[in-house]
This record gives sequence, structure tokens and C-alpha cells, in this order.
Amino acid sequence: MSSITFRKIIFWPHLVSGVIAGIVIGIMSLTGAAIAFESELVDWADSANRRVQVPSADAPRLSVDELLARVKEARPKAQPSGVTVYPEPDSAVLVLTGRAEGVYVNPYTGEVREQGAKGWRSFFHLMEEWHRWLGAQGDNRPVGKAITGVSNAAFLFLAISGLYLWWPRKWTMKTVRPVLWFRGGLKGKARDFNWHNTIGFWALPVLIVLTATGMVISYKWASDLVFKLAGTEPPVAQGPAASAPVKVPTPPEGAKPIGLEPLFAEARKQVPAWETITVRLGGGQRPNPGPQAQGPQAQGPQGQAPRGEGPGPRAQGPQAQGPGPQGPQAVTLAIREQGGWPLFAAAQVSFDPFTGQVLRRETFADYNTGRKARTWMRFLHTGEALGWVGQLLAAIASLGGVLLVWTGFALSWRRFFPSRRPSATAQPETATAEPETAA
Repeated sequence: MSSITFRKIIFWPHLVSGVIAGIVIGIMSLTGAAIAFESELVDWADSANRRVQVPSADAPRLSVDELLARVKEARPKAQPSGVTVYPEPDSAVLVLTGRAEGVYVNPYTGEVREQGAKGWRSFFHLMEEWHRWLGAQGDNRPVGKAITGVSNAAFLFLAISGLYLWWPRKWTMKTVRPVLWFRGGLKGKARDFNWHNTIGFWALPVLIVLTATGMVISYKWASDLVFKLAGTEPPVAQGPAASAPVKVPTPPEGAKPIGLEPLFAEARKQVPAWETITVRLGGGQRPNPGPQAQGPQAQGPQGQAPRGEGPGPRAQGPQAQGPGPQGPQAVTLAIREQGGWPLFAAAQVSFDPFTGQVLRRETFADYNTGRKARTWMRFLHTGEALGWVGQLLAAIASLGGVLLVWTGFALSWRRFFPSRRPSATAQPETATAEPETAA
């Protein structure tokens, strides 16, 4: 089979896939770029609301349990689902009351304050809904998720096949220059061809990472494949494997939980250079959580559920410390360390709720190879694994994806509905480029 025939065999599925999935790919790319810096923008817009007046340098702070009581008193219908404490003296304590809702509590006075940046939060919530479910609500979300999953797979195929179609048959300055960098003075098909190939080439490495990790998030078979390739048994649930339950010693009859404050105090000793300490509680509503993510440390802006995947297994708090059908459950606190690596990692310390004894301390280094790889996949998808540099690359590549859709549609339109008047602006070297490479 000649290379020309094989190129055509690759070209036509490339073109058809782009035409069919192009609109959804464009939506996912645009919304992906919009939410790339969600955490940073929300934190910046809400910085004033998160700050409190420190009465004095040695002012006593209310206990975490007292702060939860103040929230329940001020919001009787609220069901606290998590608490996040910050080391700065002038930082309020965040108490989540759902998957994406929460309030700030003054640690000195107990004053309950609403979160700010409502406009930004609503915007990012809308962008995430369109990115994950095409804006579908309720029972229609599985349909939206299926469409975005298939479209993401098509985007991965387009990226890989596009590299083959881009690859010049002869590596000379004349053949490489039109598809390696932007050229001025072009119009119509020649311009779209140049833009499509140039953007595709430079954005290709990042797009392959984004789409391949998106496949792992969308499909359990892809997630299981990561574990199998790492030589690890895949978990039953999709997403990074949860840790084995921590066995709590049977408490004496009549023993009562000691509360959260002693556990937070011990957590601070476990990681002196801590950045945040978070506990997930049993309350709050989490509709349509989607695939399970990494546990308490997988959080979005100000302790909210992470982007890309839903919240992980709940770390049990005081609402789930009773005997229950399987006996008492440990309280697990996620502790993020300043300057820790990987950037998304956190130590998870499980406590006996009756004595405060540390039952298990687990860090990212303790995960098996499959769990490490799967967790990296989740944060590579948003670029957060590499900090602001990774997020910026993800945002730029996503915007490149929007332009690839635009130029791909334009080239397809001209292929099926060619203009009768040849373009006078086409350059000789562009005119001689094979049309099969312009998809």
C-alpha cells in the first residue's frame, strides 16, 4: 500500500471525526480554558471576605467544634460537610455546607459570613457544567457526560492522526516552513491551512496529555488500564483507589468522641509547615458527584470539590463516629504541606475519635504505583500537577483547540463547497501543499 493511499485513509476519518465532534470539542476547549485558573481567580476575588480582624497577638481562638456549632446555630438547615483551617492568624475558617457551598467563620468571634465572589463562582460553575455535561441537568447529565467522553476520545484521535498528516514527506525549508509557523499576508484556505497546521503542531503535546487523561477520567476501562500497566490491581470504583478502612479499637462502654479540636491540634504537630488542614464530614448534599477523585486533598478553590472529577471518599467526621453497622469509624484529616511535592499531595492522618490516637499516617509516597499514576492523571488533566505553569499551558492549548475547530470547519467547508474563483493570494508553496493534510 502506497504512502499516499495510507495518508488518505488517515485523512478521511480525521476530517469526518472533526466535523461530527467539532462543536462539542470547541465547547470543551473553550470552557477548559475558562476554568484553568478557577482556584486562583476565586481566591483573589474573595480575599477580602476571607480575612478577619485579629483582636491581639495572643487572642484565643474558638475550637473547631464551637465553630461548627455557630454555623448550625446561624444556618439551622445547613448540613456541614467539611472544615478547612488555614495557618494565617487573619484567615477565617471555611465550613462547607455542600459540594460547592460554604461559609466563613471568624475563629475569634464565631461570626458566620457568606462567601463572596458570587459572580465568579456562578461563572465557573456554569463553565464546569458545560465542560463536563454540556450544560445538562439532573437525569440528562449521564447523556451529556457520554457525549463529552466520546468527543474527548475523538479529539485524542484527531491530535494523533493530525501529527501524521502534518508530518512533511520531505524535510526541506520549503515544505516545513508553511506548517511550522504563522505566515503573514495569507487569506482564505491558505491562511486556514497555515493556522490549522501551526497551532496543531505546537499545541499537540499538551492536547494529547489533556485528552488522554480525560479518557482516564471518563472511562473506567481506561482508568483500570492505568493500574494494570503499573502492575497494580484496579480498584472496584473508578478513580484513584481509596485507602483501606482504618480499624478503630472498640471503645469502653459509654465512651464519647473527644471532638475535632484535639485532632486538629495533633495534625498541626504531624506537619509543622502545614498549609491547610481539612476534614470531610458526613453532612451536605453532593448531587451527581461523578467519578471518585483522590480524597480530601483533591480540592478546588477554598476547599471545594475538585475540577475534573467529583469528591473522593469522605473522611468521616463527628457525624459518623458512632458505632454504626461496622463499628466506630476513624476521623481522617488531610494535611497539605507548604512546598510539598507533588503539589497536589497531602498527608492523610487517621485518628481514633475516642482517644485521639493516630491510627494511620499515609502520604503520597505510600501509595502503590497504580494509585500514584492515576492521581497524577487527574491533576495533569487540569494542569494543576505542574502549578501555574501547567495551568497556563493547559489554557493556551485549550484556546488552540478552539482555533483548530474553527480552521478545521473552514477547511472542510471549502473542500465540500469550493469557491469557483481561485484565491489570488495563495502562495506557490502553499498551493502545492497536499489538500489531504488540511483537515
